[in-house]
Amino acid sequence: MGRFFFFYSFLCFVLLTSGCFSSSFEHHLCSPTEASALLQFKQSFQNMPEEYYSYWSDGDCFPKTKSWNESRDCCTWDGVTCDLLNGHVIGLDLSCNLLRGSIHPNSSLFQLHHLHTLNLAFNDFYASSIPHNIGQLMNLRHLNLSESRFSGKIPTEISNLSNLVSLDLSYSFGLELDERTFETMLHNFTNLELLALPLGDISSPIPVSIHPNSSLFQLHHLHTLNLDNNYFNPSSIPNGIGRLRNLRHLKLSGFYGKIPTEISYLSNLVSLDLSYAYGLEVDERTFETMLHNFTNLELLALPFDVSFHPNSSLFQLHHLHTLNLAFNDFYHSSIPNGIGQLSNLRHLKLSGIAGKIPTEISYLSNLVSLDLSDGYELQLDERTFETMLHNFTNLEILSLINVNIFGSIPDSIGNLTQITELILSNNPFTGHIPSTISKLKHLTRLDLFDNSFSGEISEGFSNLQELRYLDLSHNSFSGEIPNVFSNLQELRYLHLSDNSFSGEIPDVFSNLKELRYLCLSDNSLSGEIPDVFSNLQELRHLDLSNNSFIGPFPASILSLTQLDTLDLSSNSLSGPLPSNQSMLQKLTFVDLSYNSLNGTIPSWVFSLPLLSSVLLQHNRFRGLADEVIKTNPTLKELHLSNNQLSGSFPQSLVNLTNLETLGISSNNITIDEGMNITFLSLSSLFLSSCQLKDFPHFLRNVKTLVYLDISNNKIRGQIPDWFSRMRWDSSQFLNLSHNSLTGHLPQFHYYNLQYLDLKFNSFQGPLPSSICNLRKLILLDLSHNYFSDSVPHCLGSMALLTVLDLRRNNFTGSLPPLCAHNTSLSTIVVNGNRFEGPVPVSLLKCHNLEVLDVGNNAINDTFPAWLGILQELQVLILKSNKFHRPISTCQTKFCFPKLRIFDLSRNDFSGSLPAKVFGNFKAMIKLDGEDTGNIKYMESVLNSPFVTSYEDSVSLVIKGQVIELQRISTITTTIDLSSNHFEGVIPKTLKDLRSLWLLNLSHNNLRGDIPMKLGQLNMLEALDLSWNRFTGKIPQELTRLNFLAFLNVSQNHLVGPIPQGRQFNTFENDSYGGNLDLCGVPLTKKCGTSDSSHVPQQLESEEEDKSYFFSGFTWESVVIGYSCGLVVGTVMWSLMFEYRKPKWFLEFFDGLMPHKRRRPKKRAQRRRT
Repeated sequence: MGRFFFFYSFLCFVLLTSGCFSSSFEHHLCSPTEASALLQFKQSFQNMPEEYYSYWSDGDCFPKTKSWNESRDCCTWDGVTCDLLNGHVIGLDLSCNLLRGSIHPNSSLFQLHHLHTLNLAFNDFYASSIPHNIGQLMNLRHLNLSESRFSGKIPTEISNLSNLVSLDLSYSFGLELDERTFETMLHNFTNLELLALPLGDISSPIPVSIHPNSSLFQLHHLHTLNLDNNYFNPSSIPNGIGRLRNLRHLKLSGFYGKIPTEISYLSNLVSLDLSYAYGLEVDERTFETMLHNFTNLELLALPFDVSFHPNSSLFQLHHLHTLNLAFNDFYHSSIPNGIGQLSNLRHLKLSGIAGKIPTEISYLSNLVSLDLSDGYELQLDERTFETMLHNFTNLEILSLINVNIFGSIPDSIGNLTQITELILSNNPFTGHIPSTISKLKHLTRLDLFDNSFSGEISEGFSNLQELRYLDLSHNSFSGEIPNVFSNLQELRYLHLSDNSFSGEIPDVFSNLKELRYLCLSDNSLSGEIPDVFSNLQELRHLDLSNNSFIGPFPASILSLTQLDTLDLSSNSLSGPLPSNQSMLQKLTFVDLSYNSLNGTIPSWVFSLPLLSSVLLQHNRFRGLADEVIKTNPTLKELHLSNNQLSGSFPQSLVNLTNLETLGISSNNITIDEGMNITFLSLSSLFLSSCQLKDFPHFLRNVKTLVYLDISNNKIRGQIPDWFSRMRWDSSQFLNLSHNSLTGHLPQFHYYNLQYLDLKFNSFQGPLPSSICNLRKLILLDLSHNYFSDSVPHCLGSMALLTVLDLRRNNFTGSLPPLCAHNTSLSTIVVNGNRFEGPVPVSLLKCHNLEVLDVGNNAINDTFPAWLGILQELQVLILKSNKFHRPISTCQTKFCFPKLRIFDLSRNDFSGSLPAKVFGNFKAMIKLDGEDTGNIKYMESVLNSPFVTSYEDSVSLVIKGQVIELQRISTITTTIDLSSNHFEGVIPKTLKDLRSLWLLNLSHNNLRGDIPMKLGQLNMLEALDLSWNRFTGKIPQELTRLNFLAFLNVSQNHLVGPIPQGRQFNTFENDSYGGNLDLCGVPLTKKCGTSDSSHVPQQLESEEEDKSYFFSGFTWESVVIGYSCGLVVGTVMWSLMFEYRKPKWFLEFFDGLMPHKRRRPKKRAQRRRT
């Protein structure tokens, strides 16, 4: 036995020493044939730019094949492993190697027959298929093709690799697996210990069924199984899973249904990850049995709702170090208190949960990472938060995104001295960042995006010298950008946008030589852009947009050789662009729009080799470089709109044949018929306001036009036949508005059209039947044309239609049954047609309706009070129709709650003004946005990638004139009931509409006094009560209306002095004409020395109480009464003098004589005034 031991030891020594010698002389061992095969394999690919990965991976990915060359032994090459005894290549690890391309079926890779390990993970194989020759590598033991963009069917030849110990095809989204290949693989892979199959596409062919006797359950050596996919049919976890007794790691996703009880047999499980199997269910008994048996469990991730009683087996898993219960509502209860018993827990993920965070969570003092993100209904009280920060001294990662924690960050944040990532974005944190943040010296990532922090940046930031990622965007930080950033020399990512930083860009950025991403947009920075960026040679992304920078384009930026994104838009830069050749050879996106740059656009702007998007719109460029631009296959998007380009279409752009988006709107450019323009790939064309006289002829060659805007031109005549015949199946946006197009609308074949705008042309005739095929329409604007006949009823069935504008045409018949099938309509405008009949009751289904304008038609109906149930309705215009009878009230509790514009003018309504209807106008009681002072505009939200909103417009009678409002402000609150037959008095409820902007009750039969309380309508700018039968005085209280710019009370029976002061001093005679008993400025009629304005308050109040009685006594009745009284009195006095005074006469008048002397005198004075 001792002799055997000696021999065994000697043999080990020999093997070890031979290994050392082999290692010393391994450069002699490489097979020339295999070295040649490796070099050929290398040459069959191109490497992606290194920054493609290093930007996010901190340089973990690099091109290992870069070191491969014939001067060195292949066994020394990166990623290559050789057998120490014979020199054969047995391992090839090119994971994350930045490879781009496809593996040829006869690739030299398959000449490496001795390969044991092949790892091609994390590359880009262009969605190519796995070659069938993979089956030739029969010595393979480990194969990893994960996350490499392979697609197509997994070849059956892969089952030849019978020696495989591990197979990883995970995260290969395009791979397809048929059941026969699946079973053959598993039957042959008897030694398999690790199996990870791809995440399949839901549209894949026939899914695989895992039957109870599947070969999967015969893999007795299997210790790791990842079925992270959705191939399996049925998608419930098969019972046979319980036979894999050696399984230690199990990850399943895409399954649903009940978890089988057999899963609890896997007592050796160390990790169970079901985090993305959202359809799984488990009963409490099975769940507790699982946890009771999984005594070695270290990782547990569950996607389903579970409830935990205080003695749950979960809290007995003392080896558990990772727990993921994200998006679990614990059956509407809170996080169980027992979680504090898991003292060895190091990683806890509770994102998306609700309820109260128990104080026991602070017992988990060994936590290294904690994720409570997306807890919108999370209750984390300040005391618990403080205790957590005090106890979690080992914490390295804390994520509290979208948690709604109010207040400021406590000073105890400084206790997290080991933390490397602190993510507090999308919260309502306020105040300053505490100075104790300076203690977090190991911090590499700090994300405070989208909070309400304010003040200046703390000096404590200068201590965070390991910081690589810093996001302070979307806050309210102010002051100048501080010098503290100069110490953060490891910084790669710095985002300071959307704050209130001011002043010039400081020199501190010149020290941040590792910086790759810098965004300072949406601040108040000013001055010229300095040369500090020339030192940032690693910079990939630079965004200085939406500031107030002035001066020339910063030439130093042209030296940033790694830059791929440059955005200087929305500033005040001026002067020409540098004409010298740029070093921006890696630039892919440049945006210089909305500046004042001028001169000629140099050719290098279009010729950079990787450039894909150039945005130069809204500048003052006058032309392009004379030299012809060479074909640039990468340039896809070019915007030159709103410049000062003129003449023929620029010849220098003709060679950009791969353009997909071209914008030249608002220039003075002509397109000659003879020009050879070929944009075969064009999908979006912006040519509005270009003085065009014809449809662009080169569109005949375009095959896939998606967006076309040739509005605001001088195109005349009919739409050409070739245009209407184009089969642009992908077309979604068409704008031909503001031209002089005539004739009938042709049949359209653009069945995916979402936006069709033909307004302000001269089209005529009926709408073509093909319009009913445009089922995806979101906006249809045919206004200001001469279309006639009835509107097709199919418009009421377009489920996506949001805006329908048919105003100012000659449509006839009844209104179509809009919203017949619950459409998305928010704006309906049919004003100015010849529609008849009633308002269609189908509008009740327009639950999103905000604007309804049926004015200027011949609609014959009563008031549609049932529209009041439409809770989103803001504009209701029924003017100039044949509506009649009194206004009825709706029967719902909340009637017209958001109504802002209510126009019933020029109809035949009668009866009294409905006090209850006005009382329901809640939006007119409180002004929207009155607390913020911000003016908002009404718009319809469009679910379209091209136009996200549509601004509503209406025409109103304002201050006596018809005015078209192109945008409707939310402070535009109007009531126009003019030119009807309303009678009675003004209801008291009108005084509550304090945000009312315009009130027009003119041309009715209203009577009584003008209510004093109209003076409470503080926002009123226009008041028209003319041509009614109002009596009494103009209330002095109306002078309180500080914004009143228009007043018309003419043609009534008003009396007394015109109030003076404030806005009343600005009104002319026309405001009061036809009221013969009014006096005072501005009228020429003078008032008496004593007027009602000087009457004591008590008497004035007394007279107001009787105002209704005296309102009937006009000047005519006074004259008649006076004459009659004079005649009767003369007769009576004659009789009394002749026959003497009767005793009853003397007694009666003796008692009243004192009063008789005063009262008639006062009345006479009032009448005179």
